[in-house]
Amino acid sequence: VNPTYLWPGIVGGLIMGVGFIIGGFCPGTSLVAAATAKIDGIVFVFGVLAGIFLFGETERFYDLWWNDSYYGRLTLMDWLDLPTGVVVLGVVLLALFMFWGGEQLERMVGGRNLKTEPKFRYVGAAGLVAVAVAVLVVGQPDTARKWQWLAPEKEPLLAERKVQIEPGELLTNLADDRLRVIMLDVRPEADYNLFHIKGAQHVSLTELETMIPDIHAQQAVNTVFVAMSNDEDAATEAWKMLTAEKVPNSYLLEGGINGWLATFAAADETLLMTPVDASADALGYAFPAALGDRYFAAFPNIHETELEFTPKIELQMPRDKSGGGCG
Repeated sequence: VNPTYLWPGIVGGLIMGVGFIIGGFCPGTSLVAAATAKIDGIVFVFGVLAGIFLFGETERFYDLWWNDSYYGRLTLMDWLDLPTGVVVLGVVLLALFMFWGGEQLERMVGGRNLKTEPKFRYVGAAGLVAVAVAVLVVGQPDTARKWQWLAPEKEPLLAERKVQIEPGELLTNLADDRLRVIMLDVRPEADYNLFHIKGAQHVSLTELETMIPDIHAQQAVNTVFVAMSNDEDAATEAWKMLTAEKVPNSYLLEGGINGWLATFAAADETLLMTPVDASADALGYAFPAALGDRYFAAFPNIHETELEFTPKIELQMPRDKSGGGCG
């Protein structure tokens, strides 16, 4: 979902709508008309190209306004605080009402005889309503259900260790100004307060699911999301959530915080820690104080550290919808 810039979007929509009404085409159908040598289609295409050129040459004069009223990733479901099924049914009913209203106006103003119109349109309308009702009844699949659908495709990535990045690769990417690394620490808050990598944000697995819209809003080609826990169990669950929700460039820290400390803590002279017997996905070290990211190991100097790792991060561009006739 593209981010919302409210007033620029409203004004742009009005301009485009007026152009559609006056010209009688949308961009896609105008190209088809132009390809068949229709004069009105050719004129419409030239008008579209002229508008694109004028916008590109003048946008700098109103750039601040063009990026004003930013609401991030905002959907009708977010705005109305309603389930997806309710919104889908409402939009379908509203669209059908508009079509019905248009027909009635044509009958009253233009003298159109609706009795001669094909009856199949009622079947199509009923089918759309039936599909919308089905969406309402079935409901929006939750993250767990989405993962079940993707598991056959994505489980091999976990088994083959293709998404578990080594501490050295994470540190290298943190030091790369061209990349934006968002670290999601899903450990208990007490462990996070004891020690965490500098820049990591604490979030529970429950909170992570509710944060998905915000995470989508932060997507960019150069943004990498890295989940981490004490070992890998909780981080793996977090990665599954991100993957199920189609968050690109999602990885998890190999060995977790325990693996990070095993790699970098030996060089931290201020860190007096002793390994302890850790249960599954528990912090494997005892700390003298809860200093969070104020330990040297929280962000080691990359130039003073010998790093050996197998690169696994491959940036993926989020896929936009395919262009259609009016898209």
